[in-house]
Amino acid sequence: MPRTHTVSDPSRLLITGANGHLGRRLIARLAPQTAVTAVVRSNAARRSLEPTPAGVTVVELDYRDSTALSAAAVDCTACVHLVGILKESARSRYVDAHETATRAIVAAARARRLARIVYVSILGADVDSPNAALASKGRAERILFDSDVPATVLRVPMVIGEGDYAARALRHRAFGHIAWLVRGASLEQPIYAGDVVDAIVAALANRDGAHHAFDLAGPESLTRRALVARAAALAGRRVQCVSLPLAAAVAFARLLERLLANPPVTSAMLGVLDHDDCIDSRTAAAELGIGLTGVDEMLRRCVVSPNGAIDSRGNER
Repeated sequence: MPRTHTVSDPSRLLITGANGHLGRRLIARLAPQTAVTAVVRSNAARRSLEPTPAGVTVVELDYRDSTALSAAAVDCTACVHLVGILKESARSRYVDAHETATRAIVAAARARRLARIVYVSILGADVDSPNAALASKGRAERILFDSDVPATVLRVPMVIGEGDYAARALRHRAFGHIAWLVRGASLEQPIYAGDVVDAIVAALANRDGAHHAFDLAGPESLTRRALVARAAALAGRRVQCVSLPLAAAVAFARLLERLLANPPVTSAMLGVLDHDDCIDSRTAAAELGIGLTGVDEMLRRCVVSPNGAIDSRGNER
């Protein structure tokens, strides 16, 4: 049976990127038992956390500013670093979102003598990756592991949770008549958002002073086409999946990159989404002491749930 973890030290926890889906779930899990300093980078992000739960302080700052982060980390004992981007634009660069932000959090953690940094990365992150996003994430991991602040890196694939973007996108495809997919044979191994939060909490409870890295995914790897079909079948529907060639999608994305300052899709983004995920997570889950939610149960909760109903034309009600 999975162990039930709590954050062993009742002092304050610093969470960067706290307005994201995982950040909000983590806050809901920990507050008010654990005091939280939730770090965001804009007023709009601050508003997304309202109403603020008891015990939560929201701080707006630039993630690249180590001095501001150090000030925010006063009285904190550990940090969960959730900052990252999938799509790069002229105003939001991988090097700033991943590497510069991680250097800043390491400096702040060292100044405040935090016991641990828990960093959520991407499955496939590697400094030698030809994909710009995965290589940048890999460099951010190296910054953590080269520091003297104990760090735990959790590399995860597609995360699906109730009401998040991935769940809505999958629901839209599963409840439509035709699902247009980029390389439908690409392997997906989605993990339930609640399991990622469990992994974060378990990592925070570790006080061994060492660095750790875990490749963590759901218990089943299946093709993108099969994932959409499975979600549709659980809802009592059938959907026709049409697979588009990856090369054509990448060529179109590169054209958009040349024409637009902030294209809706980029070639690097497609490369991350097309990464074939097929790993055995049982050892990592056992070491963390967590369970892994099955694909069908995850889809029932997040995609088929009547709280996210879709009409017969594939539009959210």
